[in-house]
Amino acid sequence: MSKSAAGSSPKGLSRELIVKNALEMIDESGAQGLSMRTLAHRLDTEAMSLYRHVHGKEDLLEAVVALLMSDLTSALEKETGAHWQAFLQTVAHEVRRIAMDHPMAFPLVATRHPAAPWLRPPLRSVEVVNTFLTALIGQGFTDAQAVGAYRSFSSFLLGQLLLESAVRGAQTGPVEEPLDEGDASIPQHDGSISLDNADEVVRLRPLLSQDRSQEEFEVSLEVLLDRLDRELSQ
Repeated sequence: MSKSAAGSSPKGLSRELIVKNALEMIDESGAQGLSMRTLAHRLDTEAMSLYRHVHGKEDLLEAVVALLMSDLTSALEKETGAHWQAFLQTVAHEVRRIAMDHPMAFPLVATRHPAAPWLRPPLRSVEVVNTFLTALIGQGFTDAQAVGAYRSFSSFLLGQLLLESAVRGAQTGPVEEPLDEGDASIPQHDGSISLDNADEVVRLRPLLSQDRSQEEFEVSLEVLLDRLDRELSQ
């Protein structure tokens, strides 16, 4: 296929194809090596052609994160009727699967801004968080208990899986890119759901917005020390 003139859109070029190839490039060499120019070269077109489908690298990286997380909600929805422990195991293993299948891309899930500032990586998708909270509250968790579980799980997954990604060669720092490149805007939604449709996320915003990082750190430290103490006493 010959390269199209600047500003034209080659036949067959689509947002889905662009995002898929961007993820493949990140899997190969990390997000730092991705640019609109290198992606255009891979697709045998001009960079300007990509801007008909994505607003720039910021928009592109958000789309890559959405693609990575696209199967997570459907997997969790299948487990919403299961016991809460089985549900949380599914959450952990599904997020880990994403990290292991795409170790070079997984840090994007942790470093890109969420759709709402009170959400945490890697469970930073409005869809995922709403499903998570709805499932636990449906299992008898109070609002505070459900939010506490969300916080604890986010911290556990982020620390463990970023470490595993780094061991596999990923760069865990954020990609330095202007937020306004290509007139991209910070999204108010993830996947196919907006905040307007995420009832539990909106309702529990006051709890989700609380900064309890020091308390969470101390609790996690105590749990670790208790486990080590039990091992030594065996």
